[in-house]
Amino acid sequence: MTRESIVVLLAIVVFFTPFLGIPDTWSQYILSGAGVLLLLIGYSLRRAAFHRRIEKSESERGTDSFVESNGRRDFENQEFAS
Repeated sequence: MTRESIVVLLAIVVFFTPFLGIPDTWSQYILSGAGVLLLLIGYSLRRAAFHRRIEKSESERGTDSFVESNGRRDFENQEFAS
């Protein structure tokens, strides 16, 4: 089951929960759980879309964005006062 279909299924559960005749405390737990799952899945879908967009444009994720140094400075032609 894809994440998109899970979102649709949870939306149906959220829509029909008040009309099912289940106790209010169960209804609160079901709606809270569905809300948390929708939040996590929505974040996951948004993050995946963002990464696809970056990879398509070959910007940040396609290239190195830093240069590693060894911590030394090369002073071959400079004189230092002792």
